[in-house]
Amino acid sequence: MRYVLDASFFFSEATLEGEIFTPPLVVEEISDVRSRCRLEALLATGLSVVTPSGESVRRVAAAAGEIGDITRLSPADTDLLALSLDLGAIIVTDDYAIQNVAQRLGLRVEGILQRKARPRRWKFRCPGCNRRYSAAGTCPVCGSLLSRSLK
Repeated sequence: MRYVLDASFFFSEATLEGEIFTPPLVVEEISDVRSRCRLEALLATGLSVVTPSGESVRRVAAAAGEIGDITRLSPADTDLLALSLDLGAIIVTDDYAIQNVAQRLGLRVEGILQRKARPRRWKFRCPGCNRRYSAAGTCPVCGSLLSRSLK
């Protein structure tokens, strides 16, 4: 099996059997000594740091925009999802926004310490004029930033 690891994996004591990968932006997120030591140990035993393709990054951004999670994903989260698309790998994360976008893209996810998230659908409301929209952004009528809630 192939796995793409989120930063939360390096903060845990979890183990995996198979090929393991992570994008460079996730490596940059790992700053505490304990997690950095775990990263170094995994690098020495086969962890590959791989940059995802631009096409996959665009696919992730499009999917996240469609379901309203685009503002919840960091660049590292986007790269994690894109790398999973490139490699056909299972994502290992506890991040619910990542899990939601992964579900939209048809990617498999394994949790680390948290239970797996249920897919979420969002609706958006303008706090200024109270109009409702199906996508995130700003209100075209009054210019307020739309707020998100469960559909």
